[in-house]
Amino acid sequence: MSHTFFCQICNNGPPKRFETAVSAVEAAVGNGYAWLHYGGPSRKELSGLVELLGLHSLSIEDCLDDNQVPKIEDFPDNTFILFNIFEYNRGILEVGEINMFIGDKFFVSISHLDSMQRPYLDDIQRIVEKNIEGVRQGPSHLMYLILDYIVDHKFVAIEAIEDELDDVEGLLIAEPASFKPAELIRFRRYLLRLRKSLFHEREILNKICRKDCRFISEQSIYHYRDIYDHLVRFYELTESYRDIVTGLMEMYLSMLNNEMARAANETNMTVRRLTLITTIFMPLTLLAGIGGMSEWSMITGPDNWRVSYPAFMLGMVFLGLASYYFLSRLDRKRAGPKRIRHR
Repeated sequence: MSHTFFCQICNNGPPKRFETAVSAVEAAVGNGYAWLHYGGPSRKELSGLVELLGLHSLSIEDCLDDNQVPKIEDFPDNTFILFNIFEYNRGILEVGEINMFIGDKFFVSISHLDSMQRPYLDDIQRIVEKNIEGVRQGPSHLMYLILDYIVDHKFVAIEAIEDELDDVEGLLIAEPASFKPAELIRFRRYLLRLRKSLFHEREILNKICRKDCRFISEQSIYHYRDIYDHLVRFYELTESYRDIVTGLMEMYLSMLNNEMARAANETNMTVRRLTLITTIFMPLTLLAGIGGMSEWSMITGPDNWRVSYPAFMLGMVFLGLASYYFLSRLDRKRAGPKRIRHR
């Protein structure tokens, strides 16, 4: 199915379809204006517009480049406008391009293809037919209708990002251990891309509302002001979402530091317990080594082992308890001033 069509928007009656762009332009000379719509066109298709409508060849080159930023360029016989359209599906942000040329007796719309090889303005003809009364007023009204369609898609995409960002925030709070910080980095990259696009588009609408483009009629300026208000709101939303992402990243790092500090404290407590046990048994090991390896002789000889051995064992128990008491008291004295300062 072809997504390219050529129409004559008549002053009265429905739009008339033509097989070629030349036929539509010639028919619109005395009645209405021509609307030439291209869906994923080739260089050959667009090159013919340079001679037919006097479009600049550099603007045609921009139409074939998918990596242009939104802009508006004024020429003697037409104005070139490049806008972005947003689509957000399954966690992937897609930014497409819509190119438009507006003149006194013509309007050209060029829709790039999305990831599914479908034009972004796939159903624009149906929308135009529903609003034909306004479209008959001139090319500027038709361009407003397309920009309004683009802005609606922007709102849907931004709202989807907002919902997913809320889910990510809830996951971070509920399950910080299983949270993936790459999600926040992805949102940050998307929001930077949206901000860049909305910044330039806001400037485009600002110029149009200042009446810098002579092909925009006085009656349609009010409609463009409404689009400008929407773009300003979207721009502010992206700024607030960027702040939210930054806050979530800081929260994640703080929670990660807390987990690391908790693990370090547990390790320190384990080391302190082992150190306490080692410190208590060090003098006992020393005494056992000095007393000799034979439990029958010990220090006093083999004849007195029944007395000396129990006495020696009681001495070691007493020494161990004394060491434990001394170390515990010393630890409490060190911890006491810290608790007082903390309070």
